[in-house]
Amino acid sequence: MSFFDKLKNGLTKTKSVISERTNEVFKYFKKIDEELYEELEEVLIMSDVGVETSSKIIEKLREKVKEEHLTESDELDGAIAEIVSEMMEEEPLEDTDGKLLVISVIGVNGVGKTTTIGKLASYYKSQGKKVMLAAADTFRAAAIDQLAVWAERCDVPIVKQQEGSDPAAVVFDALSSAKARGIDVVLCDTAGRLHNKKNLMDELRKIQSVIDRETPDAIHETFLVLDSTTGQNALSQAKLFGEVADITGIVLTKLDGTAKGGIVIAIKSEQNIPVRFVGVGEQIDDLLPFDPKDFVKALFDK
Repeated sequence: MSFFDKLKNGLTKTKSVISERTNEVFKYFKKIDEELYEELEEVLIMSDVGVETSSKIIEKLREKVKEEHLTESDELDGAIAEIVSEMMEEEPLEDTDGKLLVISVIGVNGVGKTTTIGKLASYYKSQGKKVMLAAADTFRAAAIDQLAVWAERCDVPIVKQQEGSDPAAVVFDALSSAKARGIDVVLCDTAGRLHNKKNLMDELRKIQSVIDRETPDAIHETFLVLDSTTGQNALSQAKLFGEVADITGIVLTKLDGTAKGGIVIAIKSEQNIPVRFVGVGEQIDDLLPFDPKDFVKALFDK
């Protein structure tokens, strides 16, 4: 199955909410009027696009209707797809060009962070990269053990210490080992505690300073893992983590199990953080690089 087909299948539930409900509105309201706009906005809000982003889409739709002199409701289908496509545009991931890539993975416990790291390891390995895992979530022994299982499954090395060790020391050891072994990608797991933001901020800052000092020429990304089934709660987490870390990308898990995939649009619009990968299944190769054009096509394609 192609990447696009996997994405399309994964978005089936979300498509049934957004695309099919907007089509019902277009069938019911033949003319473009205030009532039509209100109905469309409600559909978007109910699809977890969120109040702020839904309002923005409808405002852009009003402008488009005026500029292009649209009069029939069935002309709006393509217009909404175009607006969402423009909103989702983003810069592609920086080409590593032979440089070491260090990815810090953050997110609350329970969103599938450790599984995501395992799947990222598998993805980069499939791209011909030499991958290493760093078990820097030393707060929970289970996190270290889970990551070790993924390292074995993906046949990649892991650097770990005992529960309660200094996370920055684990990252230091991993980077030293990565440089010595010619590793291309280091994936660092981190603790997912948000109830004490200051501790988390200090911890992430310390890890970041180690990465900057030990690998000044490396490309560093910070990926936030969010569970798409939580809808607007995922947006709240993005805002909270944005206060403690310089997030460069989002990984959205469980997109196949939810009708709340509209949250992808809200996160990009309100936080301006690009979505980098999406999870559309439980298999190891079901974590896909996110393509905004494919996302919009899968969502609105008839």
